[in-house]
Amino acid sequence: MVDYAAKIKDFEDNLKRTQYHKGTEHHFGVVRAQIAKLREKIEKAGIKKGGVGFSVKRSGDATVIIIGFPSVGKSTLLNKLTGAKSKTAAYAFTTLTVIPGVLEYNGAKIQILDVPGIISGAAMGRGRGKEVLAMVRSADLILVTIDAHHPEHHQALLKELYDTNVRADKRPPDIRIKRKIRGGIDIGTTVKLSKVSKETLVAILQEFHINNADVVVRQDVDIDEFIDAVEENRKYIPSATVVTKVDLLTEHQKQDIMRELKPDLMVSAATGLNIDELRELIFNKLNFIRIFLKEVNKPADLEEPMILVRGITIRDVCVRIHRDFVKKFRFAKLWGKSAKFPGQVFRDLEKRLEDGDIIEVHVS
Repeated sequence: MVDYAAKIKDFEDNLKRTQYHKGTEHHFGVVRAQIAKLREKIEKAGIKKGGVGFSVKRSGDATVIIIGFPSVGKSTLLNKLTGAKSKTAAYAFTTLTVIPGVLEYNGAKIQILDVPGIISGAAMGRGRGKEVLAMVRSADLILVTIDAHHPEHHQALLKELYDTNVRADKRPPDIRIKRKIRGGIDIGTTVKLSKVSKETLVAILQEFHINNADVVVRQDVDIDEFIDAVEENRKYIPSATVVTKVDLLTEHQKQDIMRELKPDLMVSAATGLNIDELRELIFNKLNFIRIFLKEVNKPADLEEPMILVRGITIRDVCVRIHRDFVKKFRFAKLWGKSAKFPGQVFRDLEKRLEDGDIIEVHVS
């Protein structure tokens, strides 16, 4: 049986020994493409092999998954955030199944999942890492938890996410690849490429057996970003880095970690330090806004907001209320940041809404 993980390591070691410059750019492109193909084979082999996986039904307005190395304090954090009863103990691998909890904050119901700790090499099949990382791909937010005494785990976790085709805090590259029957590869750009040449892009496509295609590159991409666009199986998910157990650090150690990791937040589940701030961080990272509904000639319901993602429009609200509301829409009255004055009338379904807006929808 082919050891794909060993082959990937050989390729990665090869690249580490090679200095990247114009003369080696082509080599880097081809090798990175080969690594990507091997990772895809590992993923397909895992799916074919089957086995016991984790399955949790999604619920609420969003799903947040807490990942970290064993004994980082994920279970204690979940219990503090949600009141769930996840078993905790001072030894590794306490959590052997997925423990769900619900965080209720600002009117939102957010599902939080505590999963088994992962270890280096998880993406290649070590431990139950592949099953855990597969769950990450369906999450709306990744909470990367780091033990205050092991800041080196941060880069290791990010690598495991990357190796399982999760692109944390990134956007899909602005690239269009349209295959064709003949005519070779034509690459057009709307920006100057400074990180990779067109010749290397052609070599990468050919490595994936794409020999005829029209390609338009609309941003200054590097080799890995172009490969991501070619494979089209990446997940782009926001994340937040949280350092746990900070109550055990000196002030000097805290400052060192802040400089080294630049975490979103430092918390202590044991003492409750910054737990409220973590709830707010999760809400904001999910990009949520609250919209309050008002019936005609009745006061607005300020107890049960509609939770939507920033950038939503009157159309989105109508769709959430009832599928016929868009077709029957006449106008909407708005109170809040989106209106110049209380009760302003809008007839445009594409009008964007802001957090805290009150909307009264009129239909025929």
